[in-house]
Amino acid sequence: MQTHFHPLLSPALGTQRTLTSFHFGAVGKGEKAYIQASLHADELPGMLTAHHLRSLLEDAEARGAVLGEVVLVPLANPIGLNQTTMHLQLGRFEQASMENFNRNYPDFFALLEDRLEPLLGPDATANKLAIRQAMREALMAEQPATELHCMRQTLMLLSHDADVVLDLHCDFQAALHMYVEQPMLEQLMPLAHYLGAQAVLWAKGSGGSISFDEALSGPWWRLAERFGPQFPIPLACASSTVELRGQTDVSTTLAEQDAKAIYSYLQHRGIIAGEAPPVPQVRCEATPLAGTEALHAPHSGVIAFLVEPGERVVPGQVVAHVIDPLSNRSTPVKASIDGVVYARHILRWATANLELCRVAGQTPIRSGNLLSP
Repeated sequence: MQTHFHPLLSPALGTQRTLTSFHFGAVGKGEKAYIQASLHADELPGMLTAHHLRSLLEDAEARGAVLGEVVLVPLANPIGLNQTTMHLQLGRFEQASMENFNRNYPDFFALLEDRLEPLLGPDATANKLAIRQAMREALMAEQPATELHCMRQTLMLLSHDADVVLDLHCDFQAALHMYVEQPMLEQLMPLAHYLGAQAVLWAKGSGGSISFDEALSGPWWRLAERFGPQFPIPLACASSTVELRGQTDVSTTLAEQDAKAIYSYLQHRGIIAGEAPPVPQVRCEATPLAGTEALHAPHSGVIAFLVEPGERVVPGQVVAHVIDPLSNRSTPVKASIDGVVYARHILRWATANLELCRVAGQTPIRSGNLLSP
C-alpha cells in the first residue's frame, strides 16, 4: 500500500488541511476502483466500512491478489469534519459558502464536447484513454480560489480515470440503498445484491447541480449519445452513491459486512483475484428516482412513525402521525404510492412542511431536480 497526502489550499493564515489516499495494486494494471467515504462529513458508516475494507485490501496486496488498482479515501472531507458546533457535526454544507459538499462538481460533457471530435477514432479503448486524458487536462487547468474548490479538484483527480467509483454515504434513518445512473445499472446491480440493498434508485441525470458520482458516470453515456455510432465510446465509469443505512448505523458488524460485500464486488469485476461469491438473490428491483414520493409534515408537531425503513407500503397507508400537543390534533400522513420506505428523518419534532420520509415507487411522478439540496 502506498499512502499519498494531498495538501488543500489554506483558507486562512496558520491553517492547513490534508486529504489522504491509500493506493493498492499498480497504476495502469487492469481496472481501477475508487472508493471514498464521508464526503458528507457527518455520515460515518462509510468511514468505518473503509477502515475494514482497508484491512482486506492490505491482505490481498500482501498475497499479490490485487490484479488492478484500488484507491481508497476513507475521509473524503476534512473541511466538514472540523465543522463542529456544541458537539454537533455540521458536515453536509460548508459553513463558509453554504454549498453542499456533494454538489457543483465539473460538467465534463460540457467541458469536452466541443474539443473531443478530433481526438476520437474507431477504437473504443483509444477513445476511452483520450477522454480520460482530456478530463485530466481540464482538471489541471482549474485554478482553485477556495479550499472547497481545491478539495473537489483533488477528489476528481484521484477518481476521474476509474472504471468503478463508490461514494459511501448514509441517510438520516434508512434501509441500505443506492443511487445509480440508468446506463450503469447493469454494471452496478451485482454490488447492490452483494450489499443487500433494499432500493436502487436510477436516473439519467438527476437535474440540478452535479453530484460527485454523476460527474464521473454522466460524461460517458452523454458522450456516447453525442458521438455514437460514429465513434465508439464505452461506459467507462460506473459510479454510485451508496447509502449505508442511517447515521447511527455505525457498528463493527455492519461495517465488516459491507466491506466484505464491496470486496466481493471487486472480485466479481476482476480487480481482486479469487472466485467471487455467487451474486445473492435479488432483494429489490431498480426503480426510477423520479418515482420516489416525499411525504411532508402537514403542520408542526411531534412525529410518530408507524413504519420502519425497508418496509413496503401501499396507497392510503398511514406512515406517521404528526401530533400538536396544544390543540390535541393528530394528523395522519399517508403514502399515495406502492413502494418501499427507504429513508426517514432522524428528527421527531416537525416544523411545518418538514420532509418526513421517502417512498421508492415504480412509476415516475416527479421531474426537474430529483435530489435534495
